[in-house]
Amino acid sequence: MIGEAILNRVGAGHFRAYSAGSQPKGQINPDTIRLLQGLGYDTSGYRSKSWDEFAETGEPKFDFVFTVCDNAAAEACPIWPGQPMTAHWGIADPAEATGTPAEIALAFREAYRLLNQRIGIFTALPLRSLDRLSLQRKLRDIGDIEGSTAKVTEAS
Repeated sequence: MIGEAILNRVGAGHFRAYSAGSQPKGQINPDTIRLLQGLGYDTSGYRSKSWDEFAETGEPKFDFVFTVCDNAAAEACPIWPGQPMTAHWGIADPAEATGTPAEIALAFREAYRLLNQRIGIFTALPLRSLDRLSLQRKLRDIGDIEGSTAKVTEAS
């Protein structure tokens, strides 16, 4: 849900994001809600979703699908209608964090920071001027970005 919230804010008018998982818990993690509300997001319209519902007829067609949790890289993803571009932007799942409430909150803030950085780079890409192969390479490169000074460079 963190990525959905960020992309819907940063990419408003250009993108519509949906977050879903292979094994949804049926409710949104309370630490996710606290984090996003603390950052000024309206969380009232969000819900826990399975990615299966997006493979059904009549659901939105995706142009891009990004997996974000480290454990998602090893999972088999569904075949998405319309053959969207895909990339894995692995981050540690903050819901798996243990420790004090402050340490858990820090894990959620770090997940937010990484997703916000990667989504910011994604939304700044000149999508219309890139061929499919170059765009796919850039999408994968975004998943490798760790530091705040990293950037996606033009392919030669």
